[in-house]
Amino acid sequence: MNTHTLLLPPLARLADEPALRRLLGRGDRLPAQPPGLLAALGELFALPGTALPVAALLREAAAHDAGDSVWLCADPAWVQAEMSGARLLACGTLGLTRAEAEDLARPLRPLLGDAGMLLEITSPDRWQLRLPTGSPLPTFAAPEAVLGEQLLPHLPQGVEGRRWRTLFTELQVLLHQHSRNRVRAQQGLAPVNALWLWGGGALPARPRTALTQVRSSDALVRALAQHAGVRIVDGSLPARASGDRCSDLAALDPQSARAAIAQVARALRRDEILRLAFIDGARWHIRAAQRWRFWRRAWRP
Repeated sequence: MNTHTLLLPPLARLADEPALRRLLGRGDRLPAQPPGLLAALGELFALPGTALPVAALLREAAAHDAGDSVWLCADPAWVQAEMSGARLLACGTLGLTRAEAEDLARPLRPLLGDAGMLLEITSPDRWQLRLPTGSPLPTFAAPEAVLGEQLLPHLPQGVEGRRWRTLFTELQVLLHQHSRNRVRAQQGLAPVNALWLWGGGALPARPRTALTQVRSSDALVRALAQHAGVRIVDGSLPARASGDRCSDLAALDPQSARAAIAQVARALRRDEILRLAFIDGARWHIRAAQRWRFWRRAWRP
């Protein structure tokens, strides 16, 4: 039986829709999974989601040169200082141009080179560090877990993390002093005053997955599908397709996400399971015949 998985926004954002609550009430709720996109992708591609080597996957998809090096995302970020510490307000979404990125990176390269790292600007808002093969890495927090939060608890901890905390601070100092940030301030733009390090590791072996196609505009989802040899499709939601497939709707606004769920549910075939994977970890299975379970109450939060 084929499965169509929908990656969806957090359930709390969609739970005010009566039609969706009725659909969930008639389906089968599954055990909750760890929250976040990385965890959901780990499920789909049989990889440990919280440890996905994001940097290597993105680099391989863009430049095909990941090799056996260890890679680490070093995304341009905006950190705001506060009385009680500092808070991450943006990461990898600052709208840099190629010229801005190269200019900001110039004074960082010698510092990183002395630490044995090569800075690669894969795209203006997505940078990676190339480390020697076999380089050990501590645990780094993904931006999705840190945005809006105080930084200190999310930086690498302990003796192993000391080197990385020092590097993070040194990079902050260089970027804070950069003339590009004065220009951005004059233009009313957020500063690029930090690099957020995360998603480390080497390129894994090709994942084993039952998926035959993936629909997504997210760079990481597409990179992982490409590495797994899964066909990437664009455009509207496919009503008919053979094999397991995944449609990434996690970035949609609630109204669009609810409409998409309803569209796919109406087209559900007898030989198919609709799997709803909400980004907050909630999971449901819905089969075509279950839509007629009129005696079951609508789900409530």
